Amino acid sequence: MTDATNDMTGVIEADRAHIWHHLIQHKPFETIDPRIIVEGKGIKVWDAKGKEHIDGVSGGVWTVNVGYGRESIAKAVYEQLVKLNYFAGSAGSIPGANFAKRLIEKMPGMTRVYYSNSGSEANEKVYKMVRQIAHRHHGGKKYKILYRDRDYHGTTITALSSAGQPQRAMQYGPFTPGFVEVPHCLEYRKQWDVENYGERAADAIEEVILREGPDTVGAIVLEPVTAGGGVIVPPEGYWERVGEICRKYNVLLHIDEVVCGVGRTGTWFGYQNYGIKPDFVTMAKGVASGYAAIACTVTTEAIFDQFKDDPSDPMSYFRDISTFGGCTAGPAAALENMRIIEDEGLLENTIVMGERMRANLRALQDKHRVIGDVRGAGLFCGAELVADRVTKEAADEKKVAAVVTDCMAQGVIIGMTNRSLNGLNNTLCFSPALIATADNIDHITDAVDRALIKVFN
Repeated sequence: MTDATNDMTGVIEADRAHIWHHLIQHKPFETIDPRIIVEGKGIKVWDAKGKEHIDGVSGGVWTVNVGYGRESIAKAVYEQLVKLNYFAGSAGSIPGANFAKRLIEKMPGMTRVYYSNSGSEANEKVYKMVRQIAHRHHGGKKYKILYRDRDYHGTTITALSSAGQPQRAMQYGPFTPGFVEVPHCLEYRKQWDVENYGERAADAIEEVILREGPDTVGAIVLEPVTAGGGVIVPPEGYWERVGEICRKYNVLLHIDEVVCGVGRTGTWFGYQNYGIKPDFVTMAKGVASGYAAIACTVTTEAIFDQFKDDPSDPMSYFRDISTFGGCTAGPAAALENMRIIEDEGLLENTIVMGERMRANLRALQDKHRVIGDVRGAGLFCGAELVADRVTKEAADEKKVAAVVTDCMAQGVIIGMTNRSLNGLNNTLCFSPALIATADNIDHITDAVDRALIKVFN
């Protein structure tokens, strides 16, 4: 840490007096200092007290994919801002056009990019597109949007209308009508005792479509790997059947890649692990690794064409804008972020290091009976903690949080399912930067080992 000797007292007091932090209860800050992160380099960050931490969750919410301190991204953003910092998305920009071209090269079958500034907003753009398609092409009928139990798609009221995490949505209703839940696909907590669980979990989607009426269902939104709902990798056969169902009932498929996108699972996009052909793909966090705010809603040409088929109708086009979707820093940073991932072989590293992390976690599972399940894809891993392996009773949430706290005390930042699921906030979450080394991975899992011993023994 380069500024360890600086007096941070004024900063801490200003934070305590004026900052409303995300995802945290503030009452304790009346007697303890809020945490302030002041510097990052590689996979490490330093706090206001000079303490070093390995960041096992890439900025707290799986965002900083290429790590901290990337001067080349900062330089690309600086040079772009001096040339042109902003113009509304009704016109184009050089970095916007260039990144869209590079992005589409990674996404066969997709052709159009709509820029905005957050994952919540990117998902809402899809919901608006689906609703407008319903009005213009289906007599207003195919307006319903299905979402999956345990999935999460953003923090606005309409995004929360599609939240499969009850605690995320609790106390924020009433919600936007027309959103309908389908069952989750976590085999560890299976709802059906069948041989091919993946196909059965997908069949449950068809059952909902038939119940609601196929002529009323316009789209379904799914995470390729569920993130905050417990790091859930869909079982074999699931995605193939989902694709069949969507084609059968003319239901548009929206893949939410806000967490999985841009390398997190070892492919450019999580859906590319499963042979899916989506109609919409949304992304945000890792697109520029947090160096600038950017989100993208990507569509096929078939979707795009439905908004220009009747130019004589002044209501036929997508009448939408995202103010900060016109910022040029986002695509400028995203271009350099993508170059780094390619030139440094980070997709390949993500696969190798992800396998190492899950192997380490499985070794801990052999050692600690409190670990009921280990799952994940690439550098996106989860370890579900249970009080009893036979009944799968969830571990006490306070004890799960104590594991996270103890790791923090050891200088390792990990996560857990946080205010998501009633009685099931019991999964430890790991998403270190794609640059993680074997030593980094071992350091993280060693800290978890020590924390589990301290908390549960």
